[in-house]
Amino acid sequence: MPIFDSNSNSNSDPIYLPRYLKVMRDKLPSQFLISQSIHVDFSRDSGIHDLWKLHEEGMKSFREKFDNVNSVEELLPRTAPSLLDLKVAIADKILQDCHFCERRCGINRKKKETGYCRMDAVSRYSAEFLHHGEEPELVPSHTIFFTGCNFSCVYCQNWQISTAPKRGIPILPEELARKITLQRAYGSRNVNFVTPTPHTHTILKILNALKVNVPVVWNSNMYYSMEIAKLLDGVVDVYLGDFRYGNDECALKYSNAADYWSIATRNFKTAYIMGEILLRQLVIPNHIECCTKPVVEWTKENVPKVRFNLMFQYSAHYRASEFPRINRALTGEECQKAIDILKKSGLADVMI
Repeated sequence: MPIFDSNSNSNSDPIYLPRYLKVMRDKLPSQFLISQSIHVDFSRDSGIHDLWKLHEEGMKSFREKFDNVNSVEELLPRTAPSLLDLKVAIADKILQDCHFCERRCGINRKKKETGYCRMDAVSRYSAEFLHHGEEPELVPSHTIFFTGCNFSCVYCQNWQISTAPKRGIPILPEELARKITLQRAYGSRNVNFVTPTPHTHTILKILNALKVNVPVVWNSNMYYSMEIAKLLDGVVDVYLGDFRYGNDECALKYSNAADYWSIATRNFKTAYIMGEILLRQLVIPNHIECCTKPVVEWTKENVPKVRFNLMFQYSAHYRASEFPRINRALTGEECQKAIDILKKSGLADVMI
């Protein structure tokens, strides 16, 4: 018997994560399992342009099956080569001219070249465990913390991990798939990939080695490329997206993320079509009007049917002391102002 019962119902179920809840309770298959069952003939020696054409056709088959499957039992057995195999192959090609994120470093990570995230082809993680500190509908969440990051947040709470990517444990996809299976048996409600973008190739391999039905949570800063968005379609059940900045100036100053607004909003729009969204907005001191307010208003206008979590956990870590405007805790007045903005928006599914 599981230590935790992932099938238990809750009166506080979120409004806009209905499919996630069904996958969590084993009533519907996760998207990656559907992709495992879609047959796609391809050669790994083909060029990436040809592979993308096959991917487009495979996604048509995925969408048809996704729209019509009503239970886990209806899912056909996995096939080979599959749509998920194809996604793995495409990610492997991208790794040789890396554009997993919108920094588009263009380096060959298979030759041990490193770009902004400082990761080569070998992915690493710093920890994996059943996490009880996430949103209620996620816990216990099997959370896997990857090393390296494509942001440079000056107030990063996990800077020891993000700035030292080689400190982590090298990942063997089959071994992590075994751990995910074990944690699901112990009652995990999902597998939660934290800072996943630089490790897309490895995560796809992990899921391809996985046989158990478990919701996939992509815990991301939403700064990934359009190519990666296409690979995530048919794989990710919940986009646990950080939407932190309401403009490019703040994003560049505090996270060194150029063109942030257009990239993040684009990816939230595509995620809105491809899966379900749990959107996090971290309230930052002195950034209510410039960041919290625009994020809330854009969400209401463009992706209103999301689970919205207004977060007050900001703490001045790492290099925050170099930036006086954010080198302090939030005030009660700031928290109340952010709450008032969210309440006024009319968003229906919120956490405060």
